[in-house]
Amino acid sequence: MGKTERLFGVMDALRRHRRPITAADLAAEQGVSVRTLYRDVQALISLGAPIDGEAGIGYMLRPGFFLPPLMFGREELEALVLGIQWVGAQPDDKLAEAAKNALGKIAAASPPDLRELIDDTGLMPVLTRKRKPLPALALIRQSMRLEKALMMQYDDEAGRASERHIWPVQLAYFEGKQIVAAWCCMREAFRHFRTDRITGLILTESRFGKARKTLVREWRTEQAREYANCQSSPEGKSADTDCQ
Repeated sequence: MGKTERLFGVMDALRRHRRPITAADLAAEQGVSVRTLYRDVQALISLGAPIDGEAGIGYMLRPGFFLPPLMFGREELEALVLGIQWVGAQPDDKLAEAAKNALGKIAAASPPDLRELIDDTGLMPVLTRKRKPLPALALIRQSMRLEKALMMQYDDEAGRASERHIWPVQLAYFEGKQIVAAWCCMREAFRHFRTDRITGLILTESRFGKARKTLVREWRTEQAREYANCQSSPEGKSADTDCQ
């Protein structure tokens, strides 16, 4: 990690912690030594960052740094905090970390009374399943952003292994499982894959055969047609049975 990236990391961490955090805890959170952390904090202060610090107490960022004051309504803030807490509880570590950073930035730019509301909205998402990090989720999101194919090793419902290129178009987060909708180059059709059945995943340099927006439009059209067929069928269909 470069110094610039490290300094942004320290700023994000200070925004998240709205109470003083010790140098040792901050260093551990950033994965650096305490000596490096001291140097980074001094570099930030010399650049004008309003960081308050005192030996034995810790560091804290004064409110309002960098961002203009934000004026959210109370219900808007409650919606934001509840949504961010839900994202923070998902098994996607990078997305969870981004959610915490976003909440820290919103709090830093909010007036004191709204910061108090952020600290205790009285709302919480209830997730009943244990969180288990899934690094594949970040790779799938990256594939969609870059529109580059994934080489995926996958075990289907019957335990049959396969290896195929896919072009992910949507990633659905259910509680306890996630499903990626993708164009399967092997089947030449849209397929749905459960992320917990993915056994290997590599981001390739091969571009999607179509723009992702076009693929999304085609996938939605197909889903609407299948939903209509499902409504007219007595058996119906679930998300699970749609998966490979």
